[in-house]
Amino acid sequence: MTQRLSNLFRNGAYALVIFILGLPVLILFKMRVRGKELLDAGKEYIIVSHHCSYWDIPLIVVALGARNRIQFIAREGLKKNPIFRPLLDLFSTTIDRENFGKRDFRRVLQAIRKERLIGIFPEGTTKAKARAKTGVIHFARLTRKLLLPVHIKANGPYPPRYPFKFPRITVSIGEAVSLQALEKEIPRLPEKSSERAAVLTKRLMERIDAA
Repeated sequence: MTQRLSNLFRNGAYALVIFILGLPVLILFKMRVRGKELLDAGKEYIIVSHHCSYWDIPLIVVALGARNRIQFIAREGLKKNPIFRPLLDLFSTTIDRENFGKRDFRRVLQAIRKERLIGIFPEGTTKAKARAKTGVIHFARLTRKLLLPVHIKANGPYPPRYPFKFPRITVSIGEAVSLQALEKEIPRLPEKSSERAAVLTKRLMERIDAA
């Protein structure tokens, strides 16, 4: 009963956040959403996207709507910001990105198994040219959840140049893929697990770009 009440509260709070964010996002970014029909309400997904700006999260949240509450994997250090902290407490699982260990791994794995939708940015940072990490592949293997690529396309400066230069944004939701199907797209996968995960991660990022 307590868990049910918790979920009802979180769902209500999530809907409120989207109500507050929705109009500013649609006006500032003139946002369009493509491929939402590919999201099956009866299935569970690991949502993956490039991470270019802190705006990525509200854009994806508004694009997928109030009925698709996403639990994001976020950096623990963000909780130092008093504005972000309440939202992180409700809608994220935080990890120590710089010293990612067994405790962090278990926290992410538990969250993926518990939540219907998990949002992961494989680069783990908004820094330009950051290399995507392979963790999402390992988590997909352990949980057997589908990988859902989401691409944010900006026509204009992104991140925005304040106060007036906001790009036109298109959020495109690609076709979900299982890890097994992703493996079949690559004819000769390396046998070594670390190299295999790196190749699969690269292919996944290509799917995001193609979404």
